[in-house]
Amino acid sequence: MTDTNNLFEPKTVFVTDETDRNKIFKAVYNKLYQLGYVKQEFIDNIIEREEKYPTGVSTRPLSRDLPNVAIPHTEGKYVNKRLIVPVGLKNPITFNNMVNPAEKLEVKFLFILLNKDPKMHSNMLAKIMDFLAQTPVADLNELFASTDPNYIYDFLDNNFEN
Repeated sequence: MTDTNNLFEPKTVFVTDETDRNKIFKAVYNKLYQLGYVKQEFIDNIIEREEKYPTGVSTRPLSRDLPNVAIPHTEGKYVNKRLIVPVGLKNPITFNNMVNPAEKLEVKFLFILLNKDPKMHSNMLAKIMDFLAQTPVADLNELFASTDPNYIYDFLDNNFEN
């Protein structure tokens, strides 16, 4: 039986060699929509929101040896479930920095947030930042380099504080 508090599901872990950000969003959306986890408007909203409010996160403060990540998300009204959708990128893609939107970051891993409760949004972001800060750099590099969805799920399920 699946723990209802779990922020990850094996069937919503993605690995892609796609280099177009919007095509990645569309592939993830198609699966999430099919599962009933997001509403139809989700795809347009996540693309538009990424343009206006970039979600790239520089990992430089943690380690110069870590690739950057991004944490795309939409408003809660477009989702039906609380979940973090990990997306491993075989090729780095460009996102603008969340803190300094003019700065472009090469990103190697996405944590797409699904969250219908606005009060929990900053909590989910904080959990991701804590995970990045508390996980050894070598382990994170192994996670970000993995092309095995089962490994990614198991690693996050075992190391992420729900």
